[in-house]
Amino acid sequence: MGCWSEVGWKPEEEQNVIVQIHTDPNIESSVTLTRQIEALVASTVERFADRISRVQVHLQDENSASKGGAYDKRCMMEARLDGRPPIAVTQQAATLEAALDGAAAKLERSIDSMLGRLRDR
Repeated sequence: MGCWSEVGWKPEEEQNVIVQIHTDPNIESSVTLTRQIEALVASTVERFADRISRVQVHLQDENSASKGGAYDKRCMMEARLDGRPPIAVTQQAATLEAALDGAAAKLERSIDSMLGRLRDR
């Protein structure tokens, strides 16, 4: 059975960013994993926190533990920006940590790019 967790994170500006974590039945959820994801999301969206209300993180083991396989861990992150459509990114990797790191880097670049285009208007 999968796991769902919701945690509010407040950066220095006291803007509340909600982090929702969803795992499939093949990913073992733990307090350690939840804290790792919270810290990663916090560092990824910190400079955009005044524009973001929620970040959803979906973790999947596409081949399950019994099958194995290269690049079978998948992380999808979706950021909800105030007044804008959500931004979603996906990263597949051999390990959960690599998938999380890759998705976080993509999310940061995507948010930066979208907000940059808005500033240029």
